[in-house]
Amino acid sequence: MSPSFFEIVQLADGDYALRRIDDDAAPLVRISFSDEAREMLEDRDMNVAKAMIAAGIEAAGNISHDIDWEEDESEFADSQPHYTLH
Repeated sequence: MSPSFFEIVQLADGDYALRRIDDDAAPLVRISFSDEAREMLEDRDMNVAKAMIAAGIEAAGNISHDIDWEEDESEFADSQPHYTLH
């Protein structure tokens, strides 16, 4: 399998996305900031989006070692909280 290269781009609607360079399919990750958040970030939204994507990739790499992928998915889903913590 050939290696994939990724890029972070700003979409026409102002959102940021992580996508494969050689693929026009839907982005792997999409980040939206509200108008209020953009105002607070003072033109640093691209840097924050990059940091969020990097943190997500790192976190995904860390949890992939901790999860028994053979475990029944329903048992795993029941043990997870039903909210998102940022």
